[in-house]
Amino acid sequence: MNAILFIVSLCFLVFIFTLFRPELIRTLGLIPALVLQRPWTIITAMFVHANLMHIMFNMISLFFLGSFFLKLVGEGDFLRVFFIGGLAGNVLYMLLGPAMIPGVGASGAIFAIGGALAVMAPRIPVIVFPLPIPVPLWGAMTFFLLIGFFISGIAWQAHLGGFIFGMLAGFYFRKRGRRPLMF
Repeated sequence: MNAILFIVSLCFLVFIFTLFRPELIRTLGLIPALVLQRPWTIITAMFVHANLMHIMFNMISLFFLGSFFLKLVGEGDFLRVFFIGGLAGNVLYMLLGPAMIPGVGASGAIFAIGGALAVMAPRIPVIVFPLPIPVPLWGAMTFFLLIGFFISGIAWQAHLGGFIFGMLAGFYFRKRGRRPLMF
């Protein structure tokens, strides 16, 4: 089982548990005001999703972005960027997010992967539904980052924290020579 399949499976397993025990969202989600009493939530929040649309969008994004990134950097570096990017997103959520609203989802970690790819392969064409033509990866990532600032209920802080870390990781990998062919 590769890293992406493991993360997707874990997220769906947690999602199924939260369907039967909704209180797990508050127990495993990151509530900034309670993080000192519940430090595990800075990690567990990455695997909790609020609803079916949330988990589907995140897991589809993880599959497509993650599959390309995994091939470029290998499983170890993929996992490092995923987890550190998720932590970076959660730290920014703790600093700038609402104190008592749980932050949940893998978005910060996924934005870290997207940020790394936006630096490593900025012009690779991607399809963004519903646009009928491919757009450069950097444009798609910028669009999805910015749209989060305008939609209520999205933890833009986690997206931004993950994206910034991912871009830094992308520059690091590019400097080390892990750069794909440019399209």
